[in-house]
Amino acid sequence: MDPEVLAIQPGAPEPIYRQIGEQLRRLICSGRLAPGEEIASVREVAGVHAINPMTVSRAYSQLEAEGLLERRRGKGMVVAETRRRLLSEDRRLEQLDTGLRELARHAHELGLPGRLVLERLQRLLENEDERESDLR
Repeated sequence: MDPEVLAIQPGAPEPIYRQIGEQLRRLICSGRLAPGEEIASVREVAGVHAINPMTVSRAYSQLEAEGLLERRRGKGMVVAETRRRLLSEDRRLEQLDTGLRELARHAHELGLPGRLVLERLQRLLENEDERESDLR
């Protein structure tokens, strides 16, 4: 895994270790990180994103405790082999519910019509798809 796949926002209210954990959780659940695939080392992620290595280590340790990552001697952290089954599309969409509720609340507070918010979201999704294909 390329450490630049992670989008870390130091100014966000969510702690960095949670940002890392949630992003890796989604990548694993979607199948974009396959069982046995090596994860970027703590040092690589910390270096690329200029963050404390203990922050990355904390995220990795939590994912290991959840059974999503495992340590392999001589290889570092890899996606756990037991994570073969992909979550259904409905279950993956459920992982977006909290963020979508917050987005809906913010849009309502700003007095923005849903149509404009959806158009902006569509553009962002398309840009993310392009960015992702550039990384491949």
